[in-house]
Amino acid sequence: MRTTVDVPDPVFRKMKATAALRGLSLKEFLLRAVEHEMESKRSAKDHTVRLPLIRSKQPGKRVLTNAEIEDLLA
Repeated sequence: MRTTVDVPDPVFRKMKATAALRGLSLKEFLLRAVEHEMESKRSAKDHTVRLPLIRSKQPGKRVLTNAEIEDLLA
């Protein structure tokens, strides 16, 4: 599919030069850049961070200070 993208002149010159240094056409350079960006976003979503769960005897009623939180995590 064809599309049009407005790229500022300095960025375009840098893209074209970088593509040439890598021995790529501008089209191939842009496709690789877009695929890389999409892949990095996908892999970032795949990594879930699990935070420690601190159970409360009174859920929603207890306010912990930073010092109390640090003590619980130690």
